[in-house]
Amino acid sequence: MITVHHLENSRSQRVLWLLEELGLAYTVKRYARDLRTMRAPPDLVAIHPLGKAPVITDNGVVVAETGAIVAYLTEKAGGALVPAAETEARRRYIYWLHYAEGSAMPPLLLKLIFSRLAPGSPWLLRPLVRRVAGTVLRGFVDPDLRRHAAFWDSELAEGPYLCGADFTAADIMMSFPLEAFAARGTGVGPRVLAWLERVHARSAYRRALEAGGPYAYAGTDGSPT
Repeated sequence: MITVHHLENSRSQRVLWLLEELGLAYTVKRYARDLRTMRAPPDLVAIHPLGKAPVITDNGVVVAETGAIVAYLTEKAGGALVPAAETEARRRYIYWLHYAEGSAMPPLLLKLIFSRLAPGSPWLLRPLVRRVAGTVLRGFVDPDLRRHAAFWDSELAEGPYLCGADFTAADIMMSFPLEAFAARGTGVGPRVLAWLERVHARSAYRRALEAGGPYAYAGTDGSPT
């Protein structure tokens, strides 16, 4: 039996969704974030040395990192949700699978960090920290995010999904950065909004929400949470 070690409001929601799409049996072990630091609890270190989600266990096998988990589970399901080899869709699939964490998430993480610097600083330093953080956000992070958002919108002109006409595991992989981006109000294009509505309407997505519990980024397209 596959066990998903699931952290609330995290990338591990994608793993639950993928399992629902693939029809693989699984159980969920939930973990709550530390209310002060918002980090994963120490319990996860017992599963994987980095103590982060997502991570799955499957008959003694431990797999961490969402991209690696996607590869493991789609292979276990006989290649479901993966485009055929030597096709343009497969090339795009490989690209988006790596882009999600390699390029899309770093600026989103920077925005989160710099947005929280001032509130977490000593009150005497808060005005200075707020100015420094604002300068970095306006001069570097936000322009970078806008470039990514424009890129997503242009790429979705190729079809309803990121690899073209068919829904793939790459759409699941990209869901977290696009949902997080939309939720933080930096602005997404009409094709991204339409894509969010399309994937949020999938029955497997809704089942994954039920399995994982509260998820802050559901409904970032305006649909019900």
